[in-house]
Amino acid sequence: MLDASPKFDRLPHQPGVGYKPQHFSDLMADPGPVGWLEVHAENYMGDGGRPLAQMRALAERFAISVHGVGLSIGGEGRLDPDHLARLKHLVGWLKPASFSEHLAWSTHGAEFLNDLLPLPYTAETLTRVVDHIDDVQTALGRKMLLENPSSYLAFAESTYSETDFLAEVVRRTGCGLLLDVNNVFISATNLDYTPQSYIDAYPLAHVGEIHIGGHDEDEDDAGRPLLIDSHGCEAAEPVWALLDHTLAQIGDAPVLVEWDNDVPDWPDLRAEADRAAQALAIVRA
Repeated sequence: MLDASPKFDRLPHQPGVGYKPQHFSDLMADPGPVGWLEVHAENYMGDGGRPLAQMRALAERFAISVHGVGLSIGGEGRLDPDHLARLKHLVGWLKPASFSEHLAWSTHGAEFLNDLLPLPYTAETLTRVVDHIDDVQTALGRKMLLENPSSYLAFAESTYSETDFLAEVVRRTGCGLLLDVNNVFISATNLDYTPQSYIDAYPLAHVGEIHIGGHDEDEDDAGRPLLIDSHGCEAAEPVWALLDHTLAQIGDAPVLVEWDNDVPDWPDLRAEADRAAQALAIVRA
């Protein structure tokens, strides 16, 4: 039985990176400004082998954030009890500093869809999301963080703004928030609002983690800009500017660089972490 020591009870206010096995040696030898790592929960739900051995070694040196992508917090019906049990086992032995999931759904009946799909912000959706978060926090015995989505459309039936919806979820469940500023920029561009105004309305006091990452640029059928959350390149300059705007209000925070597709060599990923460290140094100054 793996039994990682709970050395870190919170994420440090330093840059983190999404962990990829090809970077293991570099991280152990010279992590630079990186003080914590994020892993996707579903990649570490097995019973043994090299991935778990590496994770045990990393957990001795870095704070770990476990990021779920498969709970379907916004899905209809109850959460998958088997998936929740596997997650509880992972959190039990790894003892991460943080656990987070998405404000999205990815299940329909017995089918699992390999995507994070959007929700209408209604009273009915709110009740479902709150119930599911309560189930997760009860099962894990810890607070979870909820991440804002990247949006490509808006629902006509929504009766809450996204920021008001998230604030009400926090009020009812006591959960925290994961603020993805790249998602904010994507949604603001696609739905034609100002990303700074979203940040200004966001319940920043409840943010436990910030994400920044890359996106792809496209056009819709009418020739309007369409941004896609790809996590496959460096963060764009306007996203870095939005991070600065956010940190100016929230202060010091753990900032994660996400780069999950077309994974770069370590020097390129470290360069993004170095830039995040610079942003944090400025807000401290």
